[in-house]
Amino acid sequence: MAKKIKTVYLIDAFAEIYRFYFAMFRNPLTNSKGENISAIFGFARSLYSILKNKSPDYIAVVFDPKGPTFRHKMYKEYKATREKMPDDLRSQLPMIDKLLKALNIARLDLDGYEADDIIGTMAGKAEKEGFEVLMVTADKDFAQLVTKKVVMYNTRAKADESNLIDIEGVKKKWGVSPGQIRDYLALVGDTSDNVPGVRGVGPKGAVKLLAEYGSLEEVLNHVNDISGEKLKENLLNDAEVARLSLDLVTIRTDAPVGVEMKDIIRKEFDLTELTDLLKELEFWNMLEEIQGDSGVEYKKVKKNYEAVLDQKSLEKIIETMKKSKLVSFDLETTSINPMQAEIVGFSFSIKPDQGWYVPIVYSGGDGNLFREEGHDLEKLLDELRPILEDPDIPKCGQNIKYDNLILSRYGVNVMGVLSDSIILAFLLKPDARSYKIDYLSMEHLKYQMQPITDLIGTGKDQRSMADVPLEDITFYAVEDADVALQLVNKLQPVVEAEGMSGILHDIEIPLIDVLLRMEKSGVYLDIKHLNKMSTEVTKEIKKIEKNIFKHAGEEFSINSPKQLSVILFEKLGLPPSRKTKTGYSTDHQAMESLKEEHEIVRNVLEYRMYSKLRSTYLEALPELVDSNTGRIHSSFSQTVAATGRLSSSNPNFQNIPIKTDVGRRIRHAFIPEATGWKILAADYSQIELRIMAHLSDDPTMIQAFLDDEDIHSITACGLYKVGLDEVTAQMRNAAKTVNFAIMYGARAFRISGALGISMKDASDTIDEYFNRFPGLNDFIVNTIAKAREDKFVTTILGRKRYLNEIDSSNFNLRQSAERIAVNTQLQGSAADMIKIAMIRIDKRIREENLKSMMILQVHDELVFEVPSEELEVLQELVVSEMVGAMELKVPVKVDVGIGKDWFDAH
Repeated sequence: MAKKIKTVYLIDAFAEIYRFYFAMFRNPLTNSKGENISAIFGFARSLYSILKNKSPDYIAVVFDPKGPTFRHKMYKEYKATREKMPDDLRSQLPMIDKLLKALNIARLDLDGYEADDIIGTMAGKAEKEGFEVLMVTADKDFAQLVTKKVVMYNTRAKADESNLIDIEGVKKKWGVSPGQIRDYLALVGDTSDNVPGVRGVGPKGAVKLLAEYGSLEEVLNHVNDISGEKLKENLLNDAEVARLSLDLVTIRTDAPVGVEMKDIIRKEFDLTELTDLLKELEFWNMLEEIQGDSGVEYKKVKKNYEAVLDQKSLEKIIETMKKSKLVSFDLETTSINPMQAEIVGFSFSIKPDQGWYVPIVYSGGDGNLFREEGHDLEKLLDELRPILEDPDIPKCGQNIKYDNLILSRYGVNVMGVLSDSIILAFLLKPDARSYKIDYLSMEHLKYQMQPITDLIGTGKDQRSMADVPLEDITFYAVEDADVALQLVNKLQPVVEAEGMSGILHDIEIPLIDVLLRMEKSGVYLDIKHLNKMSTEVTKEIKKIEKNIFKHAGEEFSINSPKQLSVILFEKLGLPPSRKTKTGYSTDHQAMESLKEEHEIVRNVLEYRMYSKLRSTYLEALPELVDSNTGRIHSSFSQTVAATGRLSSSNPNFQNIPIKTDVGRRIRHAFIPEATGWKILAADYSQIELRIMAHLSDDPTMIQAFLDDEDIHSITACGLYKVGLDEVTAQMRNAAKTVNFAIMYGARAFRISGALGISMKDASDTIDEYFNRFPGLNDFIVNTIAKAREDKFVTTILGRKRYLNEIDSSNFNLRQSAERIAVNTQLQGSAADMIKIAMIRIDKRIREENLKSMMILQVHDELVFEVPSEELEVLQELVVSEMVGAMELKVPVKVDVGIGKDWFDAH
């Protein structure tokens, strides 16, 4: 049997660290303190992946020195163009050192030498000892070190590329052999390291020269034989620069590292130290994975969970719960879709670390958790009804709307909901990436929940829940109710101490039942209309496709960015915008900037619009119709948009197109199900501008609303120096753009692009705007100043949004936080306002025994399905509650439309 060749992984630290930092640059990962942890998170995941999946025999992470290297002595401008390391990246370096210590991985650096030289030297040592070496980097400089035993390992390779770059890989990627990489780099230079190279020689030219002459020195020796006078002139003039560049790019393989292979042998990491560090970093998912891989046992001994199988025990826990101060409950079901899920068990908890599981006798296949053991569902519901429907018995859960909606389908209307752990977590951290209960448990309780894979396994060895012992399933089931209870007990006092008691108890918790009824009601669709539109749109797509091919002079894949780029920028010679890793960008922004250059660009934009319309709506919506109800039941979420706005999914009604005529026609498909019913749509008019007037106290804007004047026309008067009667539709649209852009922090560059004007004119426009509405500028400046002091902003009613990046040294992050500070007060206050209106409207509909149904909430609009005889009553009711939801210094206006479908109601 052949002896296994040992592997050595040498990791270029800063190349990887920078990569992870910039990968999440626009949306950085932060911890609960608001500190940027993007780099260490990505680096930690990458390191652990190598340890776990590659099992290296030797491993080292190699760093550049803090001071200059021998290359700086050779060329003082070496790396002179590199920007200073961002402060929020530098602050992560100490934790990266702690991570390496906890993982027991060797950390190498050497004064005067770069990481490249240390890796080059260690790779040479390892190769001589017969090891296989993987240099973890994508830096092309390392290609010169590639041999039969030494390869590059690119962790950022695309799906269709190999992670490994060997000798053939170097030739394929750069067009030269590893032995010619130094010559190649000396000719083309390296802007990232400020290596000059030869002027006018690019990658293709260098490859061609080296293919003919073999090396830089031979190119220079044969310069008189080279065709092209300019190239010949550059090679003659830059000969010494090229030789200097060759020295700069040459990686040393004899650096005095003072390290032997035995010093970088892989060692077992310290699980306790690593666990403590990951907890400090709040890497809960990674901690769970590492502990699972290490065979860490879950501590069930502290839990007292019982399965309730007999009637006497059931009656006892029911009596206990009736006297409880708070009951946390959770359903075990057969589906995550609440309109289709069947109940297979109940979990209850009234004290931390205690709880009961009440199984159901269920015969629906693999969903059967307990086979013949359990209770009859119908009888059990009758026995639990007095608890679940009693408003005086407080209840809580995690995402309790899901459980309550399922129970409502079984005829049980849960009352007395006091709190929901997911909503509490959201209110305290509205920008968090996850509110899953296992994540919240790790973050707030420092308790790791049992993953389902512990019960049923994974892959081919996975078993049915029916084969899992009763004791294990009981623990798994009750844990959700227990953890939800503990989260509520811990987080609710914090929410109230943060001044959000009113937001929680007067808005978010009452809204749960409102959304539940909306989801259960669903929306009725005219499928025939959608199918007809789909046919029309398909014809239009084919017509546009022909035009595109005609302009291109050939057929190609329009959906392929690479092929489209070749057509636009190489064949048709259009001016490219920005460059990506795979070529020039053909995304929407790039295409918009080119649409006046050629008709093919306008055709591509139309093609994409129609294609998205067809796939996302015309084909997808009919597939979402529930087979039992004949309606679509979207899910409305209170914990997605950080401003507090509602969102919807499956489908996302917030994104139903409105900007194009063909997109708006989709709304014709939203119709009442019953004959004689209508669709009523009520929309707040310019509500965010009215809130801006209220918060800013700007006299001009307030007076405009008091006089019921059109604020966009008022703005146009100032921008174009015309009277109100002279404002055209085009002027008003431009003013509308300016109103919303400036309100949300847009600067001259964005307004210049939006209006197609010069930067100076855009700057003048902003100045003119603030001259006309001086209170707005004061409001924006004061809001940002206060946010910088408090590190948070609040809506009118007190919803908080924390702004940890408001003092960031990173300009983009700081500017984003400043925009969020203003945006949250406006959008967040508008979100609170419409939620209050929804709660009051829903209450009156039920109190007045109306048949009308609130079916949709989209941004500032509410949509209802209404019998004709209730139209007048409902319209008065809706307008009254929407207008009165929040008192402002300006009148609140609601536009109402009624029609046979949603489109006609506008």
